[in-house]
Amino acid sequence: MKFRVGSGYDVHKLEEGRDFWLGGIKVPHTHGAKGHSDADVVCHVICDALLGAANMRNIGYHFSDKDPQWKGVDSKLLLAKVMEMIREAGYEVGNVDATVVLQEPKLNPHIPAMKECLSRVMNIPEEDISIKATTSEWMGFVGRKEGIAAHCVALIYKD
Repeated sequence: MKFRVGSGYDVHKLEEGRDFWLGGIKVPHTHGAKGHSDADVVCHVICDALLGAANMRNIGYHFSDKDPQWKGVDSKLLLAKVMEMIREAGYEVGNVDATVVLQEPKLNPHIPAMKECLSRVMNIPEEDISIKATTSEWMGFVGRKEGIAAHCVALIYKD
């Protein structure tokens, strides 16, 4: 069996009045992430970690923010396409472990719904998806509530 590990990192600016999509669900908040797509950093870092593990470059390479077809796209669609790509290459997901860095709102109440949604999109068990949330202790752009960051590590394998 061949194992591969990849990592992902993403940041987005937060703007008042925008919908806030994280882990495939809409999180109630006064601010949302700004981006070419729906700016779901959780979906984006999972995509990047999976693509990196499969040596398939990154999300921007496959879904360019210069391409109008991806304008405003639901990031769950991007994640589903990445899953198709890695499966076509013969890989399956062992697990993903994502950390969201956000000053507010508190995300812990929303994590079960995120995991359930991502499990459906990725067609993997919820137990293979870890999502954690932390703050930046009021430091930097996250601490000033100007943006959101996320990190992810993914394990993929093929027989």
